[in-house]
Amino acid sequence: MTRYAQILSTGRYVPAKALPNAFFAALFPERDIDNWLVQNVGIRERRVMAAHETTSDLALHAARQALARANLRAVDLDLIIVATDTPDYLSPATATVLQEKLRQAEGAGEGWNAGTFDLNCACAGWVTALDTAARHILTDAGINHILVVGAYGMTRFVDYSDHKTCTLFADGAGAVVLGAGASPGFLASKIVAYGGYYDALGIYTGGAACPITPIPQNGGASGAPPRVQFVKKFPPTFNSDNWPTLIQDVVAKAGVTVDDVAFFVFTQLNLNTIKSTMSNLGQPLTKTHWVMDKWGYTGSACIPMALDDALTQGRGPRRGDLVLFCASGGGISMAVSLWQWTVDSGEWTVVSGQ
Repeated sequence: MTRYAQILSTGRYVPAKALPNAFFAALFPERDIDNWLVQNVGIRERRVMAAHETTSDLALHAARQALARANLRAVDLDLIIVATDTPDYLSPATATVLQEKLRQAEGAGEGWNAGTFDLNCACAGWVTALDTAARHILTDAGINHILVVGAYGMTRFVDYSDHKTCTLFADGAGAVVLGAGASPGFLASKIVAYGGYYDALGIYTGGAACPITPIPQNGGASGAPPRVQFVKKFPPTFNSDNWPTLIQDVVAKAGVTVDDVAFFVFTQLNLNTIKSTMSNLGQPLTKTHWVMDKWGYTGSACIPMALDDALTQGRGPRRGDLVLFCASGGGISMAVSLWQWTVDSGEWTVVSGQ
């Protein structure tokens, strides 16, 4: 029997602490922060994780919700992939930390040994991880359930004197559980990168190229504390210029058209870009959903968070619908993935307070 990779469930975690635009308007009284954010990117508020939380904690909450909706336990997982560029540590992988936190939360024994790894291509990470997970299921009969989490703790790296970054970035996590099934789920994908922008946006200290502590062999130079920063400008229409072409390529691979796609979920950085892309594709805005207005920009977590939010509001895909995920991240990395929705999610409820 042919094996297919299917999305079985979703989950999300939104931290409790909210920072409205007014918070930043007070920090930067000389700038029209609120109006600029609303008009240019669509953000009105964002969420920030608590002092005791870290990226793996955000992932844990989203993962447990996704597992519960799939009627699975953590010990049923064969593989855990965490897409993040804000890991708990440079090493080991945050996915390994998550495995242990799931084991402790469920009281599982020591025999559970699901594989774990992190995937980092910035904000395109979750869609890339989804593609990677699907291919594991398609090619390995021993892998039947995979947890794919996008987790983002970027406020730990925000400089609150830099209005270009601190007003945008937020924290959160989104997750899906993939399973092997007898009907098509994963249909097609495309992953590309434009490496000329690797030095435009990122966290450039803390790694081997710019360590924090002095290294004698390079003259004792040390990097500043890690912080996210815009170093040079991206072309302002880069996503709206490239997303439609990538999307057309992927639907053509699957032998369908853009009109056949029932639901689109995009990287949640800029609402105007989403609107422009949908217009360029000739698609109504009712076929997409956004959350940056209430949760800010959550990087690798934003697409599964937006998907889960749409589903819990009854606006998401229904069984048999084609769903397309389109992501961009620093680098520039880009990923598009097309799926057929194979579950009924009408009974999924909103998490209290979120």
